[in-house]
Amino acid sequence: QVQLVESGGGLVQTGGSLRLSCAASGRTFSRYAMGWFRQAPGKEREFVAAINWSGSMQYYADSVKGRFTISRDNAKNTVDLQMNSLKPEDTAVYYCAVSALGPGASSRRGEYDYWGQGTQVTVSS
Repeated sequence: QVQLVESGGGLVQTGGSLRLSCAASGRTFSRYAMGWFRQAPGKEREFVAAINWSGSMQYYADSVKGRFTISRDNAKNTVDLQMNSLKPEDTAVYYCAVSALGPGASSRRGEYDYWGQGTQVTVSS
């Protein structure tokens, strides 16, 4: 059974930083791409960042490019999201997910089949 557990969310002021971490188990983690998505109240869940199986390729939503960095450690079965220069519009529940298709990263929500429970990020103005 695949399990994903996020941690690291919290309350931060505009311009601050947070680092989210996702611990994975139950699948050969290193064979699969991973992604981060977020959902703000009343909005659809949206893509934030994705990373391929080896960590050599990363993809970002335009809204976070240059501020967020996704990384992974296959030895520890973790994927992290470093978030800098946070803005109030980054406020959301952040979810990590593992790809259903294998090694290649994707921004498409439907290509991820397992999700964590989410961690709240709140950026105050």
